[in-house]
Amino acid sequence: MNQALTEIIPVLSNARNVLIATHVFPDADALGAQLALGNILRSMGKQVYLYSEEPAHYILEFLPGAGKLNIGLPPLDRFDCGVALDCGDDMRLGEKREHLLTIHPFVVIDHHTGHRNFGDIRWVDQGKSSTGEMVYELAQGMGAAIDYDTAYCLYSAIVSDTGSFKYASTTPDTLRIAGDLIAKGVKPAEISGKIFDNFTRNRLLLLQEVLATLALYEDEQLAVITVTRQLYEKTGTTPADTELFINYPRSLETVKIAAFVKEAKDYVGVSLRSKGQYDVAQVARKFGGGGHRNAAGFKLPNKSIAEVQKELLAELHVVLELAGK
Repeated sequence: MNQALTEIIPVLSNARNVLIATHVFPDADALGAQLALGNILRSMGKQVYLYSEEPAHYILEFLPGAGKLNIGLPPLDRFDCGVALDCGDDMRLGEKREHLLTIHPFVVIDHHTGHRNFGDIRWVDQGKSSTGEMVYELAQGMGAAIDYDTAYCLYSAIVSDTGSFKYASTTPDTLRIAGDLIAKGVKPAEISGKIFDNFTRNRLLLLQEVLATLALYEDEQLAVITVTRQLYEKTGTTPADTELFINYPRSLETVKIAAFVKEAKDYVGVSLRSKGQYDVAQVARKFGGGGHRNAAGFKLPNKSIAEVQKELLAELHVVLELAGK
């Protein structure tokens, strides 16, 4: 058993009142892992507070328990343990980061490349497909039962972060765990439909507008799409509606790296995806972000889309050139 895991198990086993947080604007892996861990600890007689800055986006409302997130913080002296899931650094905890980190011990469970250490006890494993996979292993290590709702959340987390098991992060363990969750009654077709076939009309209109921005560079090895705040207003959508849009330019046969440049109120965000040996995490780290070899991202304040794209293209040119040698 992993050394960090052997430290975490007694901490959670002895805790009575636990706060569980994940990163702002959570995806299915983050929220699925958070809800699942909450269920697991409750089954062991713990009091659990699922903290979130805002309610779950409609795209993730299908996850059992998504409507029961706690918005805002109560007095923190009531907690004898805190947990952060799927956070590559403490900034991802959001506006209440400093308050959350006053809880001790503070446990961190994450699988991102370039993780920036924070908290008291850390289990960071870049070889895991998802935080959902790690929470499953934690449950096994604690001897906790996994009921249907928990299995549903964990399977959703894993299938989402592996791109339906097509990313390089998928391992034999990933598939073994997924099989065990299916054996508990989870229906893969149902969950895949909820995650991948969940477009509203407005979201489809946004996709149409975003795909119209597609630009190809480096002999069509690099694809870039963009979204502006005006496009959200035009289509009646939000940034959460762009989830998985990056997969479309990545799917082009010639493309080795895809980038999605997204304008927000106070910053420009970039999502990066790649195939094979093309390491986009190293690019994200140069801009203060992080992630995995084939999936990473970053945010830059006080810059325009054009400025960010110019800097990004220069860095990605280097990655493609070096990998091609």
